[in-house]
Amino acid sequence: MVFSSISFLLFLAVTCCLYHLIPGLRARNILLLIASLLFYTLGEPVYILLLLASSVVNYFLARGIAAAGEQESAPDHPTGKPHTSGKALLTVAVVFNIGLLVLFKYAGLGLRLPIGISFYTFQTLSYVIDVYRGDARVQKRYPDLLLYITFFPQLIAGPIVKYHDIADQLAERKTSAEKTALGLRRFIFGLAKKVLIANTCAVAVDQIYALAPEQLCAASAWTAALLYALQIYYDFSGYSDMALGMAGMFGFFLKENFAHPYGATTIKAFWRRWHISLSTWFKEYLYIPLGGNRKGATRTMLNKYIVFFLTGLWHGAGINFVIWGLIHGTFSVLEERGKWAKRLQGNVIGWIYTALVVVLAFVFFRAETVGSALTMIRTMFTGFSPSAEAASLAIRPWDPYTIAMAVTGALLMFDWKARLTRSGEKTLSRGLETAGFLLSLGLLVLCVMGLVSGSYNPFIYFRF
Repeated sequence: MVFSSISFLLFLAVTCCLYHLIPGLRARNILLLIASLLFYTLGEPVYILLLLASSVVNYFLARGIAAAGEQESAPDHPTGKPHTSGKALLTVAVVFNIGLLVLFKYAGLGLRLPIGISFYTFQTLSYVIDVYRGDARVQKRYPDLLLYITFFPQLIAGPIVKYHDIADQLAERKTSAEKTALGLRRFIFGLAKKVLIANTCAVAVDQIYALAPEQLCAASAWTAALLYALQIYYDFSGYSDMALGMAGMFGFFLKENFAHPYGATTIKAFWRRWHISLSTWFKEYLYIPLGGNRKGATRTMLNKYIVFFLTGLWHGAGINFVIWGLIHGTFSVLEERGKWAKRLQGNVIGWIYTALVVVLAFVFFRAETVGSALTMIRTMFTGFSPSAEAASLAIRPWDPYTIAMAVTGALLMFDWKARLTRSGEKTLSRGLETAGFLLSLGLLVLCVMGLVSGSYNPFIYFRF
């Protein structure tokens, strides 16, 4: 795994150099397509065939939907007799794509889960739906569509890129030394989030979750819960930063996937900042088509529960993921129906409430079973009389380096750059921008040292 990490850095460097040496966008797209297919093949030598087959099926389904739409809008089309083949083909696309996801992820057949299938399935389905809705033109060049589906910076762990957000960039985009440098800096910062903060927190979290229930106390349980909240945020936002940075190095602009979610003061605000590409996907392609909030309070509540139930299920077939989703759904509904939530917006009490809900819900996300999650939560609130062994085990994870990384992670949860800009300290903000480039060089050295000398933990969202 360590060798694979260093090899990927070399793979990225070579691909980036070749990209900027090759003239012409068409040739550059071909290079990125070859690199993306090679990248996935090295990790999934068998399931690359599944990915290619899925792309071919969706390519022709979208072409068929577009042709049906053109036929329906033709002047000689009989009035009052709508053409139904487009809707039928859309139904086939939904059944086909969701069927693949169910087959490999939920059917319990013992099949190994293809890396990134949840991400590229939603991404491909968004393309077909966009074509059906008329929100995007059908892509007649299969290689360009395949590049959109397989683009290696975000192929295996997102963010989920909707086709209408990137279609124009496949045909026309510009690169520059400044964009490449900014992309590289963003990539390094994301890598540092993962290697320096998330991996460090992961070691302590794994140690505590490996303890027997009688070895736990409130201190160790809260340590595991809080550090896991840091771990999953810096793990996933770190990967998203790496993806956006790599995309920028190749001239692509991808939308942000995280916006300092731990600064939110309501659960609704949290989901406007956390895994934005997934939450907006469900909003555009599920919540609004279900009726959104346009059909009364009861229907709105039902729609929210459906979305959050499926959000949990998207992460895995385990009941613990469903519970995690329903916890967020419940508080989202309560905030929608109660005036109390408005009084929490922007104040410390709202932040404490939101943080508490998020941290406790993540216990179900991390635990292997519902029983172990309940044990952990019960210990958090009742385990205040630990044995000598439990007290000793609670202290063990807190070595100086873990403390330093946890404090750093806690401080970086907030958008200090925006606060400085709003307060008028633009000169200081520009100074931080310049210092960021110098800092990134030092962080890159530390990350490489960490990958070579330490144990490497795969990204959490690789398994989704």
